[in-house]
Amino acid sequence: MKQINTNNAPAAIGPYSQALDLGNLVFVSGQLPVIPATGEMPATVEEQANQSLTNLKAILAEAGLTMADVVKTVIFLADINDFAAVNAVYAQFFAQPYPARSCVQVAAIPKGAKVEIECIAKRG
Repeated sequence: MKQINTNNAPAAIGPYSQALDLGNLVFVSGQLPVIPATGEMPATVEEQANQSLTNLKAILAEAGLTMADVVKTVIFLADINDFAAVNAVYAQFFAQPYPARSCVQVAAIPKGAKVEIECIAKRG
C-alpha cells in the first residue's frame, strides 16, 4: 500500500491520506472544494463541484491515473436540491461508461462546504 499526496489538491485536514494506492485500486478520500493555492472555497455549488472534481483529478494524476479510470464515486451534498446542478458539472468530467455512483444528502460537510466527492479508481 502506497500513500498518494500532491500539492495540487488540498492537504488532508485530519488523520487520513489524500489517497491510498493498493496497486490495482486507488481509493481517493472525499475532496472538499478547497482551492489548493489559496485555501478558499468557491461560492456556488457548481463552482464547488468543479473544484472538488478538479482536486480528485489532481490526486488521480499523481497516481498515474485519469478520470477515465474511476469506477465508483460518492457525492455528498449539503442540500439534495443541488443534485441537478452538481450532476451537470459532474457530466463534464466523465464519459461513458460512467462510473457507478451514489449521491446522498448529509447533515453537514466540513468547512461548511456544499459538496464533497470521493472515488475509487482501477488500473488496467
